[in-house]
Amino acid sequence: MELTKVVITGGPCAGKTTAMNWIQNHFSRMGYKVLFIPETATELISGGVAPWTCGTNLDYQKCQVKLQLVKEELFEQAARTMKADKILIVCDRGFMDNKAYMTEEEFAAAVESVNGNVVDLRDNYDAVFHLVTAAKGAEEFYTLENNAARYETIEEAVALDDRLIAAWTGHPHFRIIDNSVNFEKKLQTLLNEMLSVVGEEQPIEIERKYLIEYPDIKWLEENPFARRIEIIQTYLNAKDGEEYRVRQRGEDGHYIFSETVKKRISGLKRIELERRLSENEYRKQLEYNRDPSCEQIRKTRYCLAYDKQYFEIDVYPFWKDKAIVEIELSSEEQEVRFPPELHVIKEVTDDPEYKNAALAKHVHQGDI
Repeated sequence: MELTKVVITGGPCAGKTTAMNWIQNHFSRMGYKVLFIPETATELISGGVAPWTCGTNLDYQKCQVKLQLVKEELFEQAARTMKADKILIVCDRGFMDNKAYMTEEEFAAAVESVNGNVVDLRDNYDAVFHLVTAAKGAEEFYTLENNAARYETIEEAVALDDRLIAAWTGHPHFRIIDNSVNFEKKLQTLLNEMLSVVGEEQPIEIERKYLIEYPDIKWLEENPFARRIEIIQTYLNAKDGEEYRVRQRGEDGHYIFSETVKKRISGLKRIELERRLSENEYRKQLEYNRDPSCEQIRKTRYCLAYDKQYFEIDVYPFWKDKAIVEIELSSEEQEVRFPPELHVIKEVTDDPEYKNAALAKHVHQGDI
């Protein structure tokens, strides 16, 4: 059984409801069993449990996060009993959406109430797709009329959209679907991204990589749209023309583990196949399959959401004057818009010397 769990999130009037119908129709026709986990807040509030009926907002949020996790666990449990080869679980909002409605202190208390940690709760989903509110770039289509529960002004909708993006920043497969095209093309972009995640189409990654001046760490640490992630990357013995590695990724002592195989097709395009590993599987790969010609690469990654884009800034311990920034694109023609705080030295997308695998060899040989 192939089971994939994704989150569809977004600001008010982003097209989430219509997107769910598109997903149902498209993936059902492709032979998927599609399961939808309803938005938890809607269920609770319609039943009379709300921030304004509970003692405090935190009292309400503790109920909400607990129900969220129980629902997801039950849906996964049920899915594994079904006679289906391919199952897609679509969450109408995920755990981190709740953070947009809480203070940092309240969110920490809510996480503690379910005996969890941010890494496991955020990265438990295979991918997260954020549909940008119509209030950003498609204001003429922003309306309160098609949702009785919607009350936000355009300004409030923009602020909430920003908080949701900030909440999910740090997830390894976070995609922001903006309003730069018409609504139908917006939904088609979402479907294309989802097809790549489930592996129905050849999972081609279009990525640009830039060498930048050493970034302002204080700015990144204080930026609400940036998240600090610690990564240890180890290269394994691979076939010619392929790159094979395992990764430990997380923060505050909590980690997830993954295995990735990459093969370049052309300049910006490459095939990338990734799967989650248990810690035991990860340790076995390190013990039995490690490439002896490469040193482990340890880096601090800052995931940064800026202007409807998602950057990954890698800071290495052996460089004090430069760093690497990467961005995944939906097309080779897509414009990259850098925040003014990042100063690009040059593009290194096609320069093999700046690949992590090459850096791992240079570190091993003592060249860096």
